[in-house]
Amino acid sequence: MTSPLSDSHGNFGPSTRAAVEAFQRQRGLRIDGIVGRHTWATLVEAGLSLGDRLLYRAHPLLRGDDVADLQTRLCSLGFDTGRVDGIYGDNTTHAVAEFQRNLKLPVDGIAGRITIEELARMSSHRDNPALVTTVREQANRRNAKASLPGTRIGLISSPGLATVASATTRTLSTAGADVIAITGVNESEQAQQANDHHVDLVVSIHLGTQARVAHYRSYSYESVEGQELSALLATALDTVADLNTMSEGMYLALLRETAMVAVVIELAPLDKVVEHAEEIAQAIALATTAWAAGPSAATSEI
Repeated sequence: MTSPLSDSHGNFGPSTRAAVEAFQRQRGLRIDGIVGRHTWATLVEAGLSLGDRLLYRAHPLLRGDDVADLQTRLCSLGFDTGRVDGIYGDNTTHAVAEFQRNLKLPVDGIAGRITIEELARMSSHRDNPALVTTVREQANRRNAKASLPGTRIGLISSPGLATVASATTRTLSTAGADVIAITGVNESEQAQQANDHHVDLVVSIHLGTQARVAHYRSYSYESVEGQELSALLATALDTVADLNTMSEGMYLALLRETAMVAVVIELAPLDKVVEHAEEIAQAIALATTAWAAGPSAATSEI
């Protein structure tokens, strides 16, 4: 007999929607209660555990929670996979090969049974370990060039924000940045374009249901550089028409798939965004300039 608190078999009712929203919230997705392409892919990936399958650099690239677990274990032991993103790419392949080389296993960059067993054995007693990826990113942040001029920024905007995008491009260009329009039809295409252009930073501006700035966070990893820029942008935008902007780590395709730092700015409400387009652009430029100047300068300029 069906519980009064659950949906009948085969029906997408309130209980199923609530479960979808809970999953989206837990995974850092946009919360809409709809199982769209991105939510469905994340659900499929969440069902994969380390050891369920052979992991290797395939085409298309293998994705899943098993890959993220592998990356976390490797990074906790000092083998740098790049960001923990659940994608088995070149960095993960090289990290697996280095791990195999250190243990005198056959070196092929493939996470098979023996490699996974050895990795599990070596990482089983490490609770909440520091990840070499995070340590490297913190070091890179401290040593980054302290200047916006010459920085290549990939700018993405939704059609309804042409005024804000134009003002942002003009303001950033005046400050010396090289602004490149990214025009892919979805976040994965946009990430690929940004990677192909080898930009230093991606800024995506959209209308949303609430004002927020998102940076990459998922699994055991949060982007150090992304979080800092996200917080600066949220603070700067809060000075514009009281937008009540929050900074949030999220698991969006654009944030996950870009090879560089990326942030997604969602603006609301529409009337305030249109009325204050120029001020919003100035706030974005101010925060980005402060971020490019480095951690010590960033804390004092916003």
